[in-house]
Amino acid sequence: MTKARFSHLDRDGAPRMVDVGKKVPSQRMAKAEALVDLGPEVCRMLAETSGVAKGNVVETARVAGIMAAKRTADLIPMCHPLTLDHVSLSFDLGQRALTISSEVRCQGRTGVEMEALTAVSVAALTVYDMCKSASKGISVEYLRLVEKSGGKSGGWHRSEA
Repeated sequence: MTKARFSHLDRDGAPRMVDVGKKVPSQRMAKAEALVDLGPEVCRMLAETSGVAKGNVVETARVAGIMAAKRTADLIPMCHPLTLDHVSLSFDLGQRALTISSEVRCQGRTGVEMEALTAVSVAALTVYDMCKSASKGISVEYLRLVEKSGGKSGGWHRSEA
């Protein structure tokens, strides 16, 4: 059995950027999601108006998430800058929470998990910012990778079991 290790730390434990120069480019895809617990009143407001005084919450969060995915390497110290082929965000408004999902794809030497996670993170924070005047009890309940494909390690899908 191979011993697990942190790829972004060298043998002495110092941070490092992984050398991906010899990797063969492949189609990469990642999906992530976050849940924003808004409470029933804010969810009702969003369902009725699509927005608050600051504007359309979902569409603003969509743009923020796409922009964030494109800037991930500027935010996460050891991330490689990637040319993204596709970034999309979807939103599912429930009775008390908004689930935000992302899908990111590229042809590259390294995965796009961080870009997918960054997209939903910033979209969730945008929702928080735009709705905080209506409720101080909003929280981001989870942020997680749902699926990834491509690269040497292949595919992975979150099991709910």
